[in-house]
Amino acid sequence: MDPITAAALTSLAGSLGGEAGRNAWQGLAELVRRPFRRAAGEESGDLPGIGSGEAELAALRGDPDNAAHAQALATALGVRAALDGEFRVLLEEWWQGAAPASADGDAHNTISGGVQNAPVVQGRDFSGLTFHLGQK
Repeated sequence: MDPITAAALTSLAGSLGGEAGRNAWQGLAELVRRPFRRAAGEESGDLPGIGSGEAELAALRGDPDNAAHAQALATALGVRAALDGEFRVLLEEWWQGAAPASADGDAHNTISGGVQNAPVVQGRDFSGLTFHLGQK
């Protein structure tokens, strides 16, 4: 499993305005709330010094730009995955689905509907654009 980095978690927490980001975050929250298991099928409850990740998840959600919160969550997830095999498998499945929601990958643009009568800009993550269109 690729490690879940603090940067990826920060990106995900910052994308909660979009549906994909909200769905990924909700999936992680549900996963973190699962009972902690040490042995196959055996609930072990709270382990001293080992958190479920819920507090770290809440802290990052409250302050999505805080790198320390993101690192704390990444660490909590990694420790829990190392101690709980079922959690590790479920976390990996979640990460495979959530990574596209937090990735800085390619943009996929589509234009349809016939002839365009104005400029079309394709790309990703634009800000501060101004168009000065002349009268015809």
